[in-house]
Amino acid sequence: MMVRLLRSGKWELIVLFVSASIVSSLFASLAWTMLQQSQASTMAAQTCTAIVFLLVNVAFGYWAVQRIGRRIEILHLSMKQAINGNYAVRINESSPNQFQNVYEEFNMLAEHMEKMLKQLQRQGEQQIMLEAASNEAAVLEERKRLARDLHDTVSQQLFAIHMCASSLPKLQQVDAERAVSVLDQLVQMSNLAQKQMRNFIAQLRPMELEGKTLKEALDKWFPDYCRQNYLQGELEWRLMDSLTEAKEHQLFLIIQEAMANIVKHAKASSCTLTLADNERQVFMLLQDNGTGFKVNEVKRGSYGLSTMQERAHKLGGTTEIISKPGSGTRIKVTIPKIWQGEDAS
Repeated sequence: MMVRLLRSGKWELIVLFVSASIVSSLFASLAWTMLQQSQASTMAAQTCTAIVFLLVNVAFGYWAVQRIGRRIEILHLSMKQAINGNYAVRINESSPNQFQNVYEEFNMLAEHMEKMLKQLQRQGEQQIMLEAASNEAAVLEERKRLARDLHDTVSQQLFAIHMCASSLPKLQQVDAERAVSVLDQLVQMSNLAQKQMRNFIAQLRPMELEGKTLKEALDKWFPDYCRQNYLQGELEWRLMDSLTEAKEHQLFLIIQEAMANIVKHAKASSCTLTLADNERQVFMLLQDNGTGFKVNEVKRGSYGLSTMQERAHKLGGTTEIISKPGSGTRIKVTIPKIWQGEDAS
Protein backbone atom coordinates (compact mmCIF):
# COMPACT_ATOMS: atom_id res chain seq x y z
CA MET A 1 0.00 0.00 0.00
CA MET A 2 2.78 2.40 0.95
CA VAL A 3 4.71 1.55 -2.25
CA ARG A 4 1.66 2.28 -4.37
CA LEU A 5 1.13 5.50 -2.48
CA LEU A 6 4.71 6.63 -3.11
CA ARG A 7 4.48 5.72 -6.80
CA SER A 8 1.61 8.16 -7.19
CA GLY A 9 3.11 11.49 -8.20
CA LYS A 10 0.43 13.64 -6.62
CA TRP A 11 0.64 11.87 -3.26
CA GLU A 12 4.42 12.14 -3.21
CA LEU A 13 4.17 15.88 -3.81
CA ILE A 14 1.51 16.22 -1.12
CA VAL A 15 3.73 14.36 1.36
CA LEU A 16 6.66 16.61 0.43
CA PHE A 17 4.62 19.78 0.89
CA VAL A 18 3.18 18.61 4.21
CA SER A 19 6.64 17.61 5.41
CA ALA A 20 8.02 20.98 4.33
CA SER A 21 5.25 22.79 6.23
CA ILE A 22 5.78 20.77 9.40
CA VAL A 23 9.58 21.15 9.38
CA SER A 24 9.31 24.85 8.51
CA SER A 25 6.87 25.39 11.36
CA LEU A 26 9.13 23.58 13.84
CA PHE A 27 12.19 25.60 12.82
CA ALA A 28 10.14 28.81 12.90
CA SER A 29 8.83 27.97 16.38
CA LEU A 30 12.33 27.19 17.57
CA ALA A 31 13.61 30.48 16.16
CA TRP A 32 10.73 32.41 17.78
CA THR A 33 11.40 30.81 21.18
CA MET A 34 15.11 31.56 21.02
CA LEU A 35 14.51 35.17 20.00
CA GLN A 36 11.95 35.63 22.79
CA GLN A 37 14.45 34.29 25.31
CA SER A 38 17.10 36.68 24.00
CA GLN A 39 14.62 39.51 24.63
CA ALA A 40 14.64 40.63 21.00
CA SER A 41 11.95 43.03 19.85
CA THR A 42 8.68 41.59 18.62
CA MET A 43 9.21 43.04 15.13
CA ALA A 44 12.69 41.53 14.84
CA ALA A 45 11.48 38.18 16.15
CA GLN A 46 8.64 38.07 13.66
CA THR A 47 10.96 38.99 10.77
CA CYS A 48 13.57 36.39 11.67
CA THR A 49 10.90 33.71 12.18
CA ALA A 50 9.42 34.48 8.75
CA ILE A 51 12.87 34.30 7.14
CA VAL A 52 13.58 30.93 8.78
CA PHE A 53 10.19 29.62 7.65
CA LEU A 54 10.84 30.83 4.08
CA LEU A 55 14.39 29.41 3.90
CA VAL A 56 13.31 25.98 5.09
CA ASN A 57 10.51 25.92 2.48
CA VAL A 58 12.93 27.05 -0.26
CA ALA A 59 15.36 24.28 0.73
CA PHE A 60 12.59 21.67 0.57
CA GLY A 61 11.41 23.06 -2.77
CA TYR A 62 14.92 22.96 -4.25
CA TRP A 63 15.43 19.40 -3.04
CA ALA A 64 12.06 18.34 -4.52
CA VAL A 65 12.84 19.98 -7.88
CA GLN A 66 16.26 18.32 -8.01
CA ARG A 67 14.70 14.96 -7.14
CA ILE A 68 12.08 15.21 -9.90
CA GLY A 69 14.55 16.78 -12.34
CA ARG A 70 16.94 13.83 -12.04
CA ARG A 71 14.14 11.43 -12.93
CA ILE A 72 13.11 13.52 -15.93
CA GLU A 73 16.75 13.68 -17.04
CA ILE A 74 17.06 9.88 -16.87
CA LEU A 75 14.02 9.58 -19.13
CA HIS A 76 15.30 12.29 -21.48
CA LEU A 77 18.75 10.71 -21.88
CA SER A 78 17.21 7.30 -22.52
CA MET A 79 14.93 8.77 -25.20
CA LYS A 80 17.93 10.46 -26.87
CA GLN A 81 19.79 7.14 -26.97
CA ALA A 82 16.79 5.45 -28.55
CA ILE A 83 16.49 8.25 -31.14
CA ASN A 84 20.19 7.78 -31.99
CA GLY A 85 19.66 4.08 -32.70
CA ASN A 86 20.37 2.46 -29.32
CA TYR A 87 17.17 0.44 -29.04
CA ALA A 88 18.71 -1.76 -26.34
CA VAL A 89 18.57 1.09 -23.82
CA ARG A 90 16.58 0.35 -20.66
CA ILE A 91 15.87 2.41 -17.55
CA ASN A 92 16.89 0.43 -14.47
CA GLU A 93 15.36 2.45 -11.65
CA SER A 94 14.49 0.08 -8.81
CA SER A 95 13.46 2.61 -6.17
CA PRO A 96 9.71 3.32 -6.23
CA ASN A 97 8.78 6.80 -7.46
CA GLN A 98 6.12 8.63 -9.43
CA PHE A 99 7.97 7.94 -12.73
CA GLN A 100 8.07 4.17 -12.24
CA ASN A 101 5.12 3.50 -14.54
CA VAL A 102 6.57 5.83 -17.20
CA TYR A 103 9.94 4.04 -17.00
CA GLU A 104 8.29 0.64 -17.34
CA GLU A 105 6.27 1.77 -20.36
CA PHE A 106 9.41 3.26 -21.95
CA ASN A 107 11.24 -0.05 -21.45
CA MET A 108 8.32 -1.94 -23.00
CA LEU A 109 8.28 0.45 -25.97
CA ALA A 110 12.06 0.19 -26.47
CA GLU A 111 11.90 -3.59 -26.31
CA HIS A 112 9.04 -3.65 -28.80
CA MET A 113 10.91 -1.31 -31.16
CA GLU A 114 14.08 -3.39 -30.92
CA LYS A 115 12.24 -6.61 -31.72
CA MET A 116 10.28 -5.00 -34.56
CA LEU A 117 13.32 -3.37 -36.19
CA LYS A 118 15.35 -6.54 -35.76
CA GLN A 119 12.64 -8.45 -37.61
CA LEU A 120 12.40 -5.79 -40.31
CA GLN A 121 16.16 -5.75 -40.82
CA ARG A 122 16.27 -9.55 -40.98
CA GLN A 123 13.51 -9.56 -43.59
CA GLY A 124 15.23 -6.72 -45.47
CA GLU A 125 18.53 -8.61 -45.62
CA GLN A 126 16.81 -11.80 -46.74
CA GLN A 127 14.97 -9.85 -49.44
CA ILE A 128 18.23 -8.25 -50.60
CA MET A 129 19.91 -11.63 -50.99
CA LEU A 130 16.89 -12.99 -52.86
CA GLU A 131 17.02 -10.02 -55.21
CA ALA A 132 20.75 -10.51 -55.70
CA ALA A 133 20.21 -14.20 -56.49
CA SER A 134 17.47 -13.58 -59.05
CA ASN A 135 18.24 -10.26 -60.71
CA GLU A 136 16.94 -10.77 -64.23
CA ALA A 137 14.54 -7.86 -63.92
CA ALA A 138 17.30 -5.67 -62.51
CA VAL A 139 19.57 -6.54 -65.45
CA LEU A 140 16.85 -5.60 -67.94
CA GLU A 141 16.20 -2.35 -66.11
CA GLU A 142 19.92 -1.58 -66.08
CA ARG A 143 20.13 -2.20 -69.83
CA LYS A 144 17.27 0.24 -70.38
CA ARG A 145 18.98 2.83 -68.20
CA LEU A 146 22.29 2.42 -70.03
CA ALA A 147 20.52 2.68 -73.37
CA ARG A 148 18.91 5.96 -72.29
CA ASP A 149 22.20 7.29 -70.94
CA LEU A 150 24.09 6.28 -74.08
CA HIS A 151 21.49 8.01 -76.23
CA ASP A 152 21.58 11.18 -74.11
CA THR A 153 25.37 11.41 -73.88
CA VAL A 154 27.73 9.44 -76.11
CA SER A 155 25.32 9.16 -79.04
CA GLN A 156 24.79 12.91 -79.15
CA GLN A 157 28.51 13.56 -78.74
CA LEU A 158 29.33 11.26 -81.65
CA PHE A 159 26.69 12.93 -83.82
CA ALA A 160 28.16 16.35 -83.03
CA ILE A 161 31.69 15.07 -83.83
CA HIS A 162 30.42 13.65 -87.13
CA MET A 163 28.79 16.97 -88.10
CA CYS A 164 31.91 18.98 -87.23
CA ALA A 165 34.23 16.55 -89.00
CA SER A 166 32.03 16.58 -92.14
CA SER A 167 32.16 20.36 -92.42
CA LEU A 168 35.86 20.69 -91.59
CA PRO A 169 37.39 20.13 -95.13
CA LYS A 170 35.24 22.86 -96.73
CA LEU A 171 35.74 25.16 -93.74
CA GLN A 172 39.53 24.85 -94.08
CA GLN A 173 39.28 26.19 -97.64
CA VAL A 174 36.98 29.08 -96.72
CA ASP A 175 38.15 30.11 -93.21
CA ALA A 176 41.32 28.46 -91.93
CA GLU A 177 41.14 30.27 -88.56
CA ARG A 178 37.59 29.07 -87.95
CA ALA A 179 38.64 25.55 -88.97
CA VAL A 180 41.28 25.51 -86.21
CA SER A 181 38.59 26.43 -83.65
CA VAL A 182 36.32 23.63 -84.91
CA LEU A 183 39.23 21.21 -84.69
CA ASP A 184 39.74 22.15 -81.03
CA GLN A 185 36.05 21.53 -80.39
CA LEU A 186 36.40 18.11 -82.01
CA VAL A 187 39.24 17.21 -79.64
CA GLN A 188 37.25 18.34 -76.60
CA MET A 189 34.12 16.46 -77.67
CA SER A 190 36.07 13.29 -78.38
CA ASN A 191 37.72 13.48 -74.94
CA LEU A 192 34.31 13.90 -73.30
CA ALA A 193 32.84 10.99 -75.26
CA GLN A 194 35.82 8.83 -74.30
CA LYS A 195 35.35 9.69 -70.61
CA GLN A 196 31.63 8.90 -70.77
CA MET A 197 32.32 5.58 -72.44
CA ARG A 198 34.83 4.66 -69.72
CA ASN A 199 32.12 5.30 -67.12
CA PHE A 200 29.66 3.04 -68.93
CA ILE A 201 32.26 0.30 -69.35
CA ALA A 202 33.05 0.52 -65.62
CA GLN A 203 29.35 0.10 -64.85
CA LEU A 204 29.08 -2.93 -67.16
CA ARG A 205 31.94 -4.76 -65.47
CA PRO A 206 31.08 -7.74 -63.24
CA MET A 207 30.14 -6.98 -59.64
CA GLU A 208 33.38 -6.06 -57.88
CA LEU A 209 32.06 -7.40 -54.58
CA GLU A 210 31.55 -10.94 -55.82
CA GLY A 211 33.68 -13.35 -53.80
CA LYS A 212 35.25 -10.53 -51.77
CA THR A 213 34.63 -8.62 -48.57
CA LEU A 214 33.58 -4.99 -48.80
CA LYS A 215 37.06 -3.84 -47.79
CA GLU A 216 38.77 -6.01 -50.41
CA ALA A 217 36.39 -4.77 -53.11
CA LEU A 218 36.77 -1.10 -52.20
CA ASP A 219 40.56 -1.33 -51.92
CA LYS A 220 40.60 -2.27 -55.60
CA TRP A 221 37.54 -0.55 -57.04
CA PHE A 222 37.70 2.86 -55.34
CA PRO A 223 41.23 3.93 -56.41
CA ASP A 224 40.66 2.57 -59.93
CA TYR A 225 37.41 4.49 -60.28
CA CYS A 226 39.00 7.70 -58.97
CA ARG A 227 41.98 7.36 -61.33
CA GLN A 228 39.76 6.76 -64.36
CA ASN A 229 37.75 9.88 -63.57
CA TYR A 230 40.69 12.13 -62.58
CA LEU A 231 39.70 12.30 -58.91
CA GLN A 232 42.05 12.49 -55.95
CA GLY A 233 40.41 9.83 -53.76
CA GLU A 234 41.03 8.90 -50.13
CA LEU A 235 39.55 5.81 -48.46
CA GLU A 236 39.31 5.69 -44.66
CA TRP A 237 38.34 2.30 -43.23
CA ARG A 238 37.35 2.45 -39.55
CA LEU A 239 34.97 -0.49 -39.33
CA MET A 240 35.76 -2.63 -36.29
CA ASP A 241 33.05 -5.30 -36.64
CA SER A 242 32.33 -7.53 -39.60
CA LEU A 243 29.15 -6.88 -41.59
CA THR A 244 26.56 -9.23 -42.97
CA GLU A 245 26.66 -9.98 -46.67
CA ALA A 246 23.48 -7.96 -47.26
CA LYS A 247 24.88 -4.87 -45.54
CA GLU A 248 28.11 -5.08 -47.55
CA HIS A 249 26.10 -5.55 -50.76
CA GLN A 250 23.90 -2.51 -50.14
CA LEU A 251 26.76 -0.28 -48.98
CA PHE A 252 28.79 -1.12 -52.08
CA LEU A 253 25.87 -0.25 -54.37
CA ILE A 254 25.24 2.99 -52.47
CA ILE A 255 28.92 3.95 -52.78
CA GLN A 256 28.86 3.21 -56.53
CA GLU A 257 25.77 5.41 -56.96
CA ALA A 258 27.25 8.22 -54.88
CA MET A 259 30.57 8.15 -56.76
CA ALA A 260 28.73 8.21 -60.09
CA ASN A 261 26.90 11.34 -58.92
CA ILE A 262 30.21 13.02 -58.07
CA VAL A 263 31.61 12.28 -61.54
CA LYS A 264 28.39 13.28 -63.29
CA HIS A 265 27.38 16.41 -61.36
CA ALA A 266 29.90 17.65 -58.80
CA LYS A 267 32.84 18.80 -60.98
CA ALA A 268 35.05 17.79 -58.07
CA SER A 269 38.80 17.19 -58.03
CA SER A 270 38.94 15.18 -54.79
CA CYS A 271 36.73 13.09 -52.53
CA THR A 272 37.02 11.19 -49.24
CA LEU A 273 35.16 7.97 -48.50
CA THR A 274 34.89 6.98 -44.82
CA LEU A 275 33.34 3.83 -43.40
CA ALA A 276 33.08 3.58 -39.61
CA ASP A 277 30.94 2.08 -36.91
CA ASN A 278 30.16 2.12 -33.23
CA GLU A 279 28.37 -0.34 -30.97
CA ARG A 280 24.99 0.34 -32.56
CA GLN A 281 25.44 1.80 -36.07
CA VAL A 282 27.43 1.64 -39.30
CA PHE A 283 28.28 4.92 -41.02
CA MET A 284 29.25 5.71 -44.61
CA LEU A 285 30.38 9.27 -45.34
CA LEU A 286 31.38 10.48 -48.81
CA GLN A 287 32.58 14.08 -49.14
CA ASP A 288 33.73 15.95 -52.26
CA ASN A 289 35.09 19.43 -52.99
CA GLY A 290 32.79 20.04 -55.94
CA THR A 291 30.46 22.89 -56.81
CA GLY A 292 27.71 21.81 -54.40
CA PHE A 293 24.05 22.72 -54.78
CA LYS A 294 20.94 23.79 -52.87
CA VAL A 295 19.45 20.59 -51.53
CA ASN A 296 15.93 22.02 -51.19
CA GLU A 297 15.92 22.96 -54.89
CA VAL A 298 16.78 19.50 -56.17
CA LYS A 299 13.83 17.68 -57.70
CA ARG A 300 12.56 14.68 -55.81
CA GLY A 301 14.28 11.55 -57.08
CA SER A 302 17.17 13.51 -58.59
CA TYR A 303 20.86 13.25 -57.75
CA GLY A 304 20.48 9.53 -57.00
CA LEU A 305 19.11 10.33 -53.55
CA SER A 306 15.96 8.24 -53.95
CA THR A 307 17.95 5.15 -54.98
CA MET A 308 20.38 5.48 -52.08
CA GLN A 309 17.56 6.14 -49.62
CA GLU A 310 15.69 3.06 -50.83
CA ARG A 311 18.75 0.86 -50.38
CA ALA A 312 19.40 2.19 -46.87
CA HIS A 313 15.71 1.91 -45.88
CA LYS A 314 15.75 -1.81 -46.67
CA LEU A 315 18.11 -2.21 -43.72
CA GLY A 316 16.33 0.27 -41.45
CA GLY A 317 18.86 3.00 -42.23
CA THR A 318 18.82 6.59 -43.46
CA THR A 319 20.53 8.61 -46.17
CA GLU A 320 21.27 12.32 -45.80
CA ILE A 321 22.73 14.79 -48.29
CA ILE A 322 24.35 17.97 -46.98
CA SER A 323 25.41 20.55 -49.55
CA LYS A 324 25.41 24.19 -50.52
CA PRO A 325 26.74 26.01 -53.58
CA GLY A 326 30.52 26.34 -53.57
CA SER A 327 31.04 24.12 -50.51
CA GLY A 328 30.99 20.60 -51.93
CA THR A 329 28.62 17.80 -50.94
CA ARG A 330 28.46 15.28 -48.08
CA ILE A 331 26.48 12.07 -48.37
CA LYS A 332 25.92 10.30 -45.06
CA VAL A 333 24.37 6.85 -44.75
CA THR A 334 23.57 5.38 -41.34
CA ILE A 335 22.56 1.73 -40.88
CA PRO A 336 21.69 0.32 -37.43
CA LYS A 337 23.40 -2.88 -36.30
CA ILE A 338 20.15 -4.39 -35.00
CA TRP A 339 20.53 -7.83 -36.54
CA GLN A 340 23.98 -9.30 -37.25
CA GLY A 341 22.92 -12.58 -38.82
CA GLU A 342 22.40 -16.05 -37.42
CA ASP A 343 25.98 -16.35 -36.07
CA ALA A 344 25.91 -13.06 -34.17
CA SER A 345 25.99 -13.16 -30.40
